[in-house]
Amino acid sequence: MNSDVALKLTNVHLTYPVRKSSPKSVKRLFSLFSRRKDEITATLSDINLEIMKGEIIGVLGHNGAGKSTLLRLLSGIYQPDKGSVQVNGKISLLASLGTGFQRDLSGRDNIVLSGSLHGLPIEKVRALVPSIILFSGLEDSIDKPLRTYSSGMRARLGFSIVAHLDPEILLFDEVFAVGDSSFRARSKQRIAEMVNGDSTVIIVTHNEQLIRDMCTRVICIDGGELVLDTTDTELAISEYHKNSDKRDLK
Repeated sequence: MNSDVALKLTNVHLTYPVRKSSPKSVKRLFSLFSRRKDEITATLSDINLEIMKGEIIGVLGHNGAGKSTLLRLLSGIYQPDKGSVQVNGKISLLASLGTGFQRDLSGRDNIVLSGSLHGLPIEKVRALVPSIILFSGLEDSIDKPLRTYSSGMRARLGFSIVAHLDPEILLFDEVFAVGDSSFRARSKQRIAEMVNGDSTVIIVTHNEQLIRDMCTRVICIDGGELVLDTTDTELAISEYHKNSDKRDLK
């Protein structure tokens, strides 16, 4: 793979069952791996994609189109049934509000814990703590237990931590546009700084303005297939609406 390429997917297929609801009996609990009427299948089909270092990629698609599945495939959480996924760099995935946080620990302690889980030496993590706190804007709450935080506060803390780890490939799943306008402005600036340093950013979002403001390239996914890959953000947004309209008519 070319050294300028951050991620490359070749003829990737992935199919797996996803339950619509949790099992309601012991019998059903032991049948998790059998196909039942209350299961759906999440699929990616024949995905070919090459992402270069320094790109900011937006991923558009309706709910269930395969966007989150794609991110988890890129991060290594899922492995393809067919095809190959090649990665050139260290990946950080921010896929939910405060993934890996401990609710009974303070925000400050969760910063140290998260940094350690990402493989940073404890001394380096502690040195980053003041900057992370300042960036998050949570100075007044940082020593309170995380269980007292709102979902937006947890998302701001999560983004602030990941943004200071200098990942080579950063994946966001619907958690970027959090906080007030000042925090969003700092977040955009921080992403721009990372990209200027050859980091690669991939953002799954329904926020069209975010796509317009930040992304250098947009891909649209529908029904698990890559239906558009373009640098024309308006064309991508139009395709997104077209696919949504088709679903509404069904």
